[in-house]
Amino acid sequence: MKFTYDVIKKPVITERSMEGIQNNKYTFEVARDAGKIEIKKAVEEIFGVKVMKVNTIKLPGKWKRMGVHTGKRPDVKKAVVTLTPDSKKIEIFENMV
Repeated sequence: MKFTYDVIKKPVITERSMEGIQNNKYTFEVARDAGKIEIKKAVEEIFGVKVMKVNTIKLPGKWKRMGVHTGKRPDVKKAVVTLTPDSKKIEIFENMV
């Protein structure tokens, strides 16, 4: 059993994710082993909103070089959360737009 704050890591602040706010779509980086139902419950509990749909994306880490040494960035999982039309806005994104 995971705690709510272990599922949602941080919001994703990019140009593309900011365009989705007008359509009630918010993007978060989530734990790699989190499912859509866990993500939905976590967002509803943390922000007090009603979630309509959750889409997830798994992104593999990139290989990077520093001279002769090579390394790999960690894999990342993102979730695009769509809120219901009658739900309130998420406050942390309010001043970003």
